[in-house]
Amino acid sequence: MEQITVEQLAALEDAHVIDVREPDEFAGGHVPGATNIPLSQLAERFGEIPADVPVHVICQSGGRSARATEALAAAGIDAIDVAGGTSAWRSAGHPVDAA
Repeated sequence: MEQITVEQLAALEDAHVIDVREPDEFAGGHVPGATNIPLSQLAERFGEIPADVPVHVICQSGGRSARATEALAAAGIDAIDVAGGTSAWRSAGHPVDAA
């Protein structure tokens, strides 16, 4: 499974970020521009995930995003897990949006 750090993610321009946390967690703060597709809905929402660009998958600490990344990769999607999740993103001082 391919993985990047929050620092590497922050350095990317126009990264496509999928946040697999539940909507209430997402509303509490997320990577700016991220799309919320909860892990529990991932299978039925594969059609919303672009297949022509890498997608960066994030959750709170890394567990759910790792499972989602593996599922997406198995479906042929170029998925990259964000190590440490939103917790690491916040701890590094990166901005968050609230819904």
